[in-house]
Amino acid sequence: MIDSMNVYFGNKGLLIAGVTHLSGKEALEVAQNGGLLVDLRAPVETAYKKFDVPEVLYLPAPELNNRLAELPKDRPLIIADSVGLRSKEAVRHLMEQGFTNVANLNGGILDWEHDGMPIKVDNSKKLSGSCTCRLRPPGK
Repeated sequence: MIDSMNVYFGNKGLLIAGVTHLSGKEALEVAQNGGLLVDLRAPVETAYKKFDVPEVLYLPAPELNNRLAELPKDRPLIIADSVGLRSKEAVRHLMEQGFTNVANLNGGILDWEHDGMPIKVDNSKKLSGSCTCRLRPPGK
């Protein structure tokens, strides 16, 4: 399985416990060269900040199992979320389902943005609240 991952990711990232973890720079390079970024965040999260890459599939984590058929097995998949935790588990699940060309975006969109990778921001969709458990769109 590791050899097939190297075909898609060209020795990029860190292989930890069988999962390839890509930095933002590595993920951007893969995305710009035919990779598909799969964003597992909820629509309320993706409305505010989006990855600015050639192709993104928005697939909220709870829908993953029901939408597996939408994921190509012949392209590299970069699985992303807010901070890289749900996406890591999704990568493991996808590998169990036979996907070999799948990697985790280390640190999610939080590290992606921190590292200066391209994003699209819609400030009218910015979430507000006193803590992450209470984030909501403005005026609600």
